[in-house]
Amino acid sequence: MMLLARWIVNAAALLLVAYLYPGVAVTSFFAALIAALVLGLVNAVVRPILVLLTLPVTILTLGLFIFVINALLFWFVANVVQGFAVSGFVAALVGSILYSVITMITSWLLFTKSK
Repeated sequence: MMLLARWIVNAAALLLVAYLYPGVAVTSFFAALIAALVLGLVNAVVRPILVLLTLPVTILTLGLFIFVINALLFWFVANVVQGFAVSGFVAALVGSILYSVITMITSWLLFTKSK
């Protein structure tokens, strides 16, 4: 049940990114659900492999290359999922940063257990 709730919150975060930043467009909530699912799968499977393969560049840039990897994966998902569009690399970079910040804040607010 928690996984379903996180999926819906991440889709809503993607809609919020599209609302806040004009370089990212989402046509419907269903498209946001599919994009959030694909983005989660890509971040779980492909991202660790890319981080490992680009480790020397990441170390050389003091970790800033991770932003490039995130932007490229965000842009890739926008090219794969219909109804989710990113206008270019800079839009993917800004969109991925906004999406990360929004999902981090909403996850912290909604899913942390208080003692």
